[in-house]
Amino acid sequence: MSVLSEILAEKRTHLERAKRTTSLSTLYRQVADAPPARDFVGAIERATPPALIAEVKQASPSKGLLREDYDPVSLARAYALNGAHCVSVLTEEAHFLGHLSHLTNVARSVPLPIMRKDFLFDEYQIVESRVAGADAVLLIVAALRPTELKSLLQIAHGLHMAAFVEVHNEDELAEAVESGARLIGINNRDLHVFRTDLKTTLTLAPMVPPDRLVISESGIRSREDMVMLRDAGVRGALVGESLMRAADVGAKVRELLGTTEPR
Repeated sequence: MSVLSEILAEKRTHLERAKRTTSLSTLYRQVADAPPARDFVGAIERATPPALIAEVKQASPSKGLLREDYDPVSLARAYALNGAHCVSVLTEEAHFLGHLSHLTNVARSVPLPIMRKDFLFDEYQIVESRVAGADAVLLIVAALRPTELKSLLQIAHGLHMAAFVEVHNEDELAEAVESGARLIGINNRDLHVFRTDLKTTLTLAPMVPPDRLVISESGIRSREDMVMLRDAGVRGALVGESLMRAADVGAKVRELLGTTEPR
């Protein structure tokens, strides 16, 4: 079993427990009381490329614990202060040590658009994300059938959320484009074996139609990487591990963006 398959199996069990606790109809009623979604796509479009989507995550299956002094709110505030354009919050519990409450707390504490990064495959999870404060959700093509991807895209857009559609190879990219996805994330990490190669973005980015926004994910560590992605036409970069390992998170954000002063 690949890492992705293992995580998805665990998420299905977790989802069934959640549904027994809170019904989908209850979540939809709660959406009416949620603050309006912030403009995730607009934040990327307005930024000087590549926009920075700064991620908070405590651990990963391939690298283990990334940061012992893990405080999602403090990290997100440092990202916002130093120029990040959006924040991604890892909410998967078993392998990444995340939690949905981390997203809620971050959404209440920073003005930036927030994405829920998790392994989502069911309408319930999309609505749950909006109730928790997410302005965007991650949809992984490798985890979804084409009909499921289109359905979840519609549900997210119906809740005024952006859908960040993640691909790793040419076949997945074609599927994402056919679905109508506007935000296409190219993951340089193969989720089946968790190996990373930045060349994945450089290979796939030229195949993306010009009316879509390309975001590169995983393995981005330096200003040089950001410049290389910019020159390849990439509109944004999602960075997690190098920020989590930085002694001075704010300084690392500024380094990636090529700026010298906080906002």
